[in-house]
Parts: sequence; structure tokens; C-alpha cells
Amino acid sequence: MNTILVGLQWGDEGKGKLIDILAKDSDYIVRYQGGNNAGHTVVVNGKSYIFHLIPSGILHKDKICLIGNGVVIDPEALLQEIAALKKEKIGYQGRLKISSQAHVIFPYHKILDSLRESKRHLRIGTTGRGIGPCYADKVARCGIRICDLFNRKLFTQKLKDNLAEKNEIFRKVFHHKGFTFGALYAHYVSYARKLKPLVCNAPLFLAEAQEKGKAILFEGAQGSFLDIDFGTYPFVTSSSATSGGACIGTGVPPTKMERVVGVVKAYTTRVGEGPFVTEFKPSLNAIIREKGREFGSTTGRPRRCGWFDSVMARFSCIINGVSEMAVMKLDVLDELRTIKICTAYTYKGKRFSEFPYDLEVLTKAKPVYEELAGWQRNISNVRYYAKLPVNARRYLDRLQELLKTKISYISVGSKREETIVR
Repeated sequence: MNTILVGLQWGDEGKGKLIDILAKDSDYIVRYQGGNNAGHTVVVNGKSYIFHLIPSGILHKDKICLIGNGVVIDPEALLQEIAALKKEKIGYQGRLKISSQAHVIFPYHKILDSLRESKRHLRIGTTGRGIGPCYADKVARCGIRICDLFNRKLFTQKLKDNLAEKNEIFRKVFHHKGFTFGALYAHYVSYARKLKPLVCNAPLFLAEAQEKGKAILFEGAQGSFLDIDFGTYPFVTSSSATSGGACIGTGVPPTKMERVVGVVKAYTTRVGEGPFVTEFKPSLNAIIREKGREFGSTTGRPRRCGWFDSVMARFSCIINGVSEMAVMKLDVLDELRTIKICTAYTYKGKRFSEFPYDLEVLTKAKPVYEELAGWQRNISNVRYYAKLPVNARRYLDRLQELLKTKISYISVGSKREETIVR
């Protein structure tokens, strides 16, 4: 079975842990969008592993992991992750593949990312890793792909063309000295030499896997409300972070997708700028952030925390075609006496039961809450749904009712085994 795993909020929902769990029933794990601005954390035997580009399924020694064409790759960051695998004695040879059509991040993308952000009045909250500028080059048809690195003549021409344009922008707009060809060229030829054994024609590679009846798990990064089309624009990422991105980011057609698992946190978080209707007051924000370890695995930035927003999550279920759902970090709410769920917004006397895209509404709207009693009990040792406290089950049942989607997985702790499967 081909399964897409997608975040339904602003990312950081806990997808890494669920990918690790679902990987045992999959043969191939495929990352389909984003770059090293994303981070998936998996805890195995008390040890945390953080992946930015390599699919989380690499921890399962018999699984094939592929980085699809929809991902933008910083070769230096990828080689650092590979070095970390070697250090941990996690074998990747023959198991890690890279699409030849994936676009490559260069240092000028990263510098441009930071300089543009510094000039904006409306800050996006970019990670500064060059993701947006690299995708912009892809759409502008001047990007450099993995396969281009192996054709010295073509690579030379493309890199010189890019530097001629970029350096003019750097010098005239940002008063930055820009980049020289020689050093960049040498570095990236070296990277290409090291990565070449991993490169494949991903669509054909995956088509062959399907012909053999292999089960493929498609791993999304970020979350649906960071999607370039359906997110809280302009406070979004630069790629298709919804389930549809799995097709365009890998070359596997929609007719081959059979299951979409949506992932939500039992509350809501976001990193960086942008509207957040259900954001906690500072005191509760600090408590939940500490209990849930809500600091970005990629940037270390503290996450903003808030109550569960069923308005956005329900819309996310619709646009992703979610067939079942996972609720992560339920245990973080253990100590709360009262738990709230946002069921609508109000702004200027108008009630919004459906998600609005007007940035003014999203920025200034007030949440309409339902209040439920908390369970005030440690649930990390619970392994069966029926053994959860009654109030915890009431909370989950209400989420299921509001989102009109079955909850199949419930995380009650950070460890792999601290998961309830229904």
C-alpha cells in the first residue's frame, strides 16, 4: 500500500515519530518536499535522532530511503547527515537514494534568504537556509539540479549565468561582495563526486518498486498551513506541503496513492511569524513549551503554542483527503484542569466556522472555544485506548467528531513504544 503522511497544522506535529512507526510496514520511505529547514525527531532506546533531509525510516536497517525531486538539497548539509549516520554505525549504503532531478542549494541562496528577510517590513520568519531562493530559481528556470553537477560543461555554464545575475543583485541592492566562480565550482564538483553513487532516476526507481508490490511511505515535511498555496500566505514555506506534493515531488501518479494519514498535535504550535488565532497567553505558553519541549529541531527557536484549532484542522483534512489521523503529544496536556478546542472564529461581529484566508481576519479574529475537563493523570504508560482516562477519551472523541476523521494513532510520550494504535 502507498501511504502519504502529512502534517495538518504548521509543522512540528510529530511526524518523525509516526514515520518511524509506519516504516516497519513499508519497504520504501520517500521524502517529497522541503529542504533542511525541516527537522524530524525520532527517539529510540532513549536516544534522539534528528533528520533534516534523510527520511526518518533510515533507522530501520532493511528499508530503502529516497529523497525526491520535490526536495531542495544542500549537499553540505546532506553529507553532514550521512557522516552522522556513519558515526552512529547506521548503514546507508544501497539504502539511501537521491533523485537526479532534485534542485541544489548554493551559498548564494542562503545569503540572499537572510538579506531579503532583513529588508522586509513584513517578516516571514525564514530559517535562512536558502530554501525559498532555491525554489524561486527552480520556478524561474535557472536552477541547478543534482544531475547538472555531473555534466561539467553544463554546470560551468549554469553556475556562471547564475553568479552573473546574483552578484549584480548582491552588489547593487544589498551592498554585498557576492561570490566567485572558482571556489563554488570546486566545492560542488567535490560534493557531486561523493553523492553520485546515491543518485537515481526516482520516478523509474519507484515505478519498479510498485511493480514488485513494494509498500511506499511518502514523508512530508512542515505542515499543510505552511503550504505555498493553502497555507497562511505569505507566512509559509516555498513548497507543496500538502498530500498533493507527494505526486509532484516524486513522479508517482495520484492513481497510485491509496492512503493519507494526517498528523496533528493535541494542541497547536507554530514557529516564526504569522497569524495564530488560538495562541496561549505567555504564562501557559511557557508551561506547555517546557513540557512539550517545543523548540525547533532545526533552528532551536522556541515555538508558539496554543489550543487545538479544529477550524484549520478540519480544512486541512479536506484539502489533503485524509483517511485517518494521528494525534501526537497528548501527554503534554496531562496536568491541565481544563482543555479548550477552538470551533469557530469571530471578527467584526461575523462568525467564521470555515477557515478564512483573509490575512486581516486571521490576524485579528477571536477564537470561539468549547471547554472540556482535563484528566490530570500521567498517561505515558497507557497502551490501549480503553485504558485512557475517560476525559482523555472524551477529548479525542470530540476531535474525531469535529474533524470527521478516524483517529488511528495516539502518542502518549516521545518514545517509539509510547504509542496507542487503534
